[in-house]
Amino acid sequence: MRNYETIFILHPSFDEEAVKTAVDKFKGVIETEGGIVDNVDLWGKRRLAYEIDKVNEGIYVLFNFQAEPELPKELDRIFRITDGIIRHIIVKLDK
Repeated sequence: MRNYETIFILHPSFDEEAVKTAVDKFKGVIETEGGIVDNVDLWGKRRLAYEIDKVNEGIYVLFNFQAEPELPKELDRIFRITDGIIRHIIVKLDK
């Protein structure tokens, strides 16, 4: 298993319950596919570096997880089709 890190930005209109639901959804995807979530860090609402789709704030969430190489591809696909995700990135961490 390899170590990965993902940061995704949720739309600022999400309330606390919607954020928790989204975090649980993505955590569930990782665990269902055989990955292990090491850390979930909710950074909260922050200003974006530049405006995206007329939005200049977002709710940042960081995951550290371990998974097989196929899982990030599936997670990326799910990020792309989920409403409310402004941006995301998945990075493989070096040892």
